[in-house]
Amino acid sequence: MSPTRHFLTLLDFSPAELTRMLQRAIQMKGEHREGRDQRMFPGTVLGMIFAKSSTRTRVSFEAGMAQLGGHAMFLSPQDTQLGRGEPVEDSARVISSMVDIVMIRTFGHDIVERFAAFSRVPVINALTDDYHPCQLLADMQTWIEHRGSISGKTACWVGDGNNMCQSYINAARQFDFELRIACPAGFEPNAQLLAANADRVRVEHDPLRAAAGADLVVTDVWASMGQESEQLERARLFARYQVNAELMSRAASDALYMHCLPAHRGEEISAELMDAPDTVIWDEAENRLHAQKALLETLLLANR
Repeated sequence: MSPTRHFLTLLDFSPAELTRMLQRAIQMKGEHREGRDQRMFPGTVLGMIFAKSSTRTRVSFEAGMAQLGGHAMFLSPQDTQLGRGEPVEDSARVISSMVDIVMIRTFGHDIVERFAAFSRVPVINALTDDYHPCQLLADMQTWIEHRGSISGKTACWVGDGNNMCQSYINAARQFDFELRIACPAGFEPNAQLLAANADRVRVEHDPLRAAAGADLVVTDVWASMGQESEQLERARLFARYQVNAELMSRAASDALYMHCLPAHRGEEISAELMDAPDTVIWDEAENRLHAQKALLETLLLANR
């Protein structure tokens, strides 16, 4: 039997595999809207481990697993031994002996790596402090649906060099686009990650300059989960890094803008853009469901 495949970052799959997965996501979205029966994994159980709160991640994985004919089991540290000091490795051994696939939304990226190392079933990173690859699948699906291939295009990240920004660096590599990162000094993404992708990624502290001619503009909240105490100071430092009509006027005339949500309207993105009739943000949110169903299918079939 081949080694168990996991999805901890976008780099766990080849560019060709990611492209096929997104085409499958688009196909599954069409099937779902047509009312087609997609219950191809009856009796399959997804263990969902949440150490961080969630709306889109929980709803999309739980609904997706039900649509695939399986069951999703919600596990929180408050209700399991994970919150009482049981080693991650021990939890991985036990949980993976009882379910068919696991997704984890947690803090340190090392937690999903350690869990995967001791799991006998596929493990999905549903967000860590370092990466959020599932959101990138949804973002790339959204781009493809509206604009076709992103290869050779230019994306501009505006805001904190956080887990989403770092996943965009991996996406630039895997989907072959240029990425400009506009952030205040001191809030850049991981220096090693930047250096490893210096051929297509650069940091530009002026957001208007970074957005010039960009095909895609992306942002996220200025203070991520666990950084709430920094909210006021970050709001001051990030004040000029709002995605708004002025910034979008510097981008390409047909540029798209995205936000992984939840959004703080009037902070990192203007309410005007959030509520614009042509925004793709709501498509982007829905695509979490379809992209993750394609991911679940890919991993479950690979582990048969």
